[in-house]
Amino acid sequence: MNLQRFSTSKVIQDRQKLVILGTGWGGYSVLKNIDKKKYDVIVVSPRNHFLFTPLLASTTVGTLEFRSIIQPVRESRFRDATHFHLSHATNLDLDNKILHCHSVLNPELKYTINYDKLVIAVGALSNTFGVPGVEEHAFFLKEVLDARKIRNRILTNFELAVGPKIEESESKRLLHTVIVGGGPTGVEFGAELYDFVQQDVAKLYKEQQKAVTVTLVESDRILASFDSRLRSHAENKLRARERFTLIQSSVTEVFKDSVKLKDGTILPCGLVVWSTGLAPRWFTQNLKVAKNTRGQILTDSYLQVLEDKSGSVYALGDCADIADVPLPCTAQVAERQGRYLTDVLNGKKDSKIPFEFKNMGMLAYIGSYEALTDTPDVKLQGFTSWLLWRSAYLTRLGSWRLRMQVPMDWLKTLMFGRDISRFD
Repeated sequence: MNLQRFSTSKVIQDRQKLVILGTGWGGYSVLKNIDKKKYDVIVVSPRNHFLFTPLLASTTVGTLEFRSIIQPVRESRFRDATHFHLSHATNLDLDNKILHCHSVLNPELKYTINYDKLVIAVGALSNTFGVPGVEEHAFFLKEVLDARKIRNRILTNFELAVGPKIEESESKRLLHTVIVGGGPTGVEFGAELYDFVQQDVAKLYKEQQKAVTVTLVESDRILASFDSRLRSHAENKLRARERFTLIQSSVTEVFKDSVKLKDGTILPCGLVVWSTGLAPRWFTQNLKVAKNTRGQILTDSYLQVLEDKSGSVYALGDCADIADVPLPCTAQVAERQGRYLTDVLNGKKDSKIPFEFKNMGMLAYIGSYEALTDTPDVKLQGFTSWLLWRSAYLTRLGSWRLRMQVPMDWLKTLMFGRDISRFD
């Protein structure tokens, strides 16, 4: 075991050391907007890129390519190359302002980092709710690696379904996808899969198209956070689709080749995509600070961790929540919190002004060039909403490189179809 204290000769005494944990929406927002003339910024994350999660579902079927929605963190121009750590944070000593880490690339390398200010933005994991078999057999959709696994499984199942000596019942099982969870992630993945089947499978696997089925299992209502009229429109559209089934139930067990519902029904399938809420990461679980019932770190209205007496540790995004002011776990919240915090740290905003979240609205793609737009002032559905969905996300991409790559991918998909090359 190699345990050492990390330091860098590049840190200047008149600059405070700001350590950021995570490169998601919250952490990346802080990194982009912080004044590096005032702070030496150290980032610790097991991921060396920012992921534009609203378009992640599009990569599962090849509508977009994986690299079109990720931005390398090092392009944020660190003062020194050693200021980014491809590592996990493992423990935190609040009293002595020391962070414990271990390297992703060399797990034997364990070390500590001291800080003046710390931002905890480690995000969250998909919640399995303790359902047996989920970890072993289901696919999550939180990271690029998840999307790549799903894409390979979809293509593998199609190739197996047309292979020699395949029985009809096995072929049908392979071409049945079960989506667990009717939130935006589950619905948008179902929409992308539907488009893939209608536009590409129809040409490349003609005989198999009619055997493709999708089942979306949701215990309550799909898109529960959306306006009721928009939600009903989405539900009606999904139910009207051939071989697309909505089931109001819950999954009690996941097997290698099927799922079991709470009424005992067994659904044979070739792919299970699990998208049913969030659970805290290991670091958050083991942090000895006040948390809410969902395991999120509790902060005050200024995003400062309640247990930190020094007032130098902040928490934001999915891993945290403001005491008595619960906020939704969305990219919008995390990004706004990051901007608020950097304004305070940069001296642009009075530190006595609390964080206040104003919801700008929600967007969701439901397939067939239709989307939902739910804002305080506008409620839209259909093709016009789809145009707004695409243009809104295009403008929010992190760099001009991505703003060029994404429309190019969309154009290639429209003109030539999706790339169905399979590789591990």
